[in-house]
Amino acid sequence: MDDHDAPGPARAAAEGRVPVAVAVTALVGGTAAATAYATGRVLRRQAAQARRAIGKPLGEEAPPGDRHWRRSYGDPIDLLVLGDSIAAGLGAEKAKHTLGGRLARGLAKRTKRSVRLRTAAVVGSESSALAGQLDALPPSYRPHVAVVVVGGNDVTHRVPVADSVRHLAEAVDALRARGAEVVVGTCPDLGALRPVPQPLRALGSRASRQLAEAQRVVALEHGARVVSLAHVVGPFFVANPDEMFSLDRFHPSAQGYKRTAAAVLPSVLAALGVVQEVPFGHHAPAVGASG
Repeated sequence: MDDHDAPGPARAAAEGRVPVAVAVTALVGGTAAATAYATGRVLRRQAAQARRAIGKPLGEEAPPGDRHWRRSYGDPIDLLVLGDSIAAGLGAEKAKHTLGGRLARGLAKRTKRSVRLRTAAVVGSESSALAGQLDALPPSYRPHVAVVVVGGNDVTHRVPVADSVRHLAEAVDALRARGAEVVVGTCPDLGALRPVPQPLRALGSRASRQLAEAQRVVALEHGARVVSLAHVVGPFFVANPDEMFSLDRFHPSAQGYKRTAAAVLPSVLAALGVVQEVPFGHHAPAVGASG
């Protein structure tokens, strides 16, 4: 969930010199909420503590997960994954443990069809990077279903919510124009990041939940299915951080991606018409939603 295009402390966060806590400090440093909690000096000290705690043990490259999974099943489903470091699978040690790899294997198991996975997600992306990820695809590429997970960097880098959801809406429209069904995983709850101390964690949680709700509304309006990650998988990260987070205690571990993929899969299956009912935290667009 780092970013590489934002200026100042945000760009430094993406490059590993300054982790997310410093970007969150920038997010809240001048707000009334931050003033109510503590002085700017306290927030900066907390950010420095989080920087030392988080570190950068994972590098900046996720395992390449693109392959034709369960080829022997035949009749392939083309699955596309776009977004940030969670979508890319940073924190997993093997391709099969990334979000895309987990989804591809789960999809193949449920449908008895092979899955051709293409991961266009890039570590460090904000929602504004989705257009570039789509532009990098061959014009003739027509995925059956696309999964988008993005938003954490928009929060930490103070991107206005209106700008974030506008970029998301444009990406959903472009994907649907290619004939793809779309599933959006909304911004995770940054309140689950225990290395980030209070009040930074509470402020990040509030901002991430606000963005997630705005993403839900806009994605549904544009015809995508939505999975509210803070609701369907967030509690597992809060209750079991040692198991769910990787070495940096910021990105998911292999187990964290397994849980996240399991949470997203029902909407992917519903998008493909394999199932009709979806669990709590999954949302379907209204009939006739724009695309």
